Amino acid sequence: MAMQELRVNKLRTFLSLFGITIGIFCIIGVLTLTRSLEYNIRKDLADLGDDVIYVQKWPWGGGGEYPWWKYMNRPVPKFNELKIIQEKVHSASYASFDFESGNKRVEYGNDYMDGVNMMAVTHDFNQIQTLQILDGRYFAASESNTGTNVAILGFSLWDGLFSNPEAALGKTVKIAGRNVKVIGVLKKKGESMIGGIGYDNAIILPFKFGRTIVDERHGDPYILVKARPSASMEQLKDELRSVMRAQHRLKPIEEDDFALNEISTANDSLNAMFMNINITGGLIAVFSLLVGAFGIANIMFVTVKERTNIIGLKMAIGAKRKVILMEFLLESVFLSLFGGIIGLMLVYMLTLLISSSGVFEMILTLRTIVEGLSVSVGVGMLAGFIPAYSASKLDPVVAIRSN
Repeated sequence: MAMQELRVNKLRTFLSLFGITIGIFCIIGVLTLTRSLEYNIRKDLADLGDDVIYVQKWPWGGGGEYPWWKYMNRPVPKFNELKIIQEKVHSASYASFDFESGNKRVEYGNDYMDGVNMMAVTHDFNQIQTLQILDGRYFAASESNTGTNVAILGFSLWDGLFSNPEAALGKTVKIAGRNVKVIGVLKKKGESMIGGIGYDNAIILPFKFGRTIVDERHGDPYILVKARPSASMEQLKDELRSVMRAQHRLKPIEEDDFALNEISTANDSLNAMFMNINITGGLIAVFSLLVGAFGIANIMFVTVKERTNIIGLKMAIGAKRKVILMEFLLESVFLSLFGGIIGLMLVYMLTLLISSSGVFEMILTLRTIVEGLSVSVGVGMLAGFIPAYSASKLDPVVAIRSN
């Protein structure tokens, strides 16, 4: 009977659905957007390595309270410090000295790519960071040690210059006028939400060859140190701090003139940031949902008023009050649930659109779907209870006589 009433009053049903659809679309859209954003950022952080410490000049941070003036005159990490770390930090499994230099031109014949990021890395870099090699290989130890002019191309480079990975292998390209042989190509990684290491628009070179193109001191160098499986991050950090302070000849009362950055520091900041985002997004979504709920409640009050005499007739022939209550309550729940399903479909189409645009990966999880449908049912019950209850409490005789 509830479904029949919805079919009969098509315009009213449509208007009610429209209101609740917008409300559910807002709340599920906000949940999906914030969760997808958090997923992508945490995924990018995980790619940096949760068991890796970055020895750098600048500590990770930012914002209005970031005391950049304290770090301006710090020394940058030096290549000779890599060997000292490898020898003296026993809780480290691998270490790599790397630097980057942007805005390079890579040429092949008459074609070229501008704005390329040059990365120069020592041999153990691929043991610390995950390089998804699509075709070809990583540097051999002899190539890293001697600084052979070989390179690994990111997706944007081999796609722009050669169109397919097989065609790139073995070819000679130029960077800063220097010939390099392509020995490997990387899979497409996509844009990072946090910056970090962008491989798609990068050419990766052995460190000793890269430093002949650019002085590493001008490339913001850093040392990556990966912990042994049996060592804790605190242990690794303590050993690194001790070794670096001794290398820099710092007195006990002097502050560190280097930064030991790790993913946990960024995760702590993210937790606070996403808590605020979720609270703000939740408030916006709740207000949108209230608009839809009031719309359903209003329509249900009108419905009860229009069908008062029918309610009286049903009661007169034996319909119990709980049956009347359930009829109108189900009508309200169906309205809200249908609106929720339409809202979810709209959110799903939005996730496909954003994901295909390459901005970042949008994910509509089963948890979000269940939450959306549960909220729809809950809103329908809350919005329809008072009208349904008022209908069940009508006096049959008075109801039959009403116009």
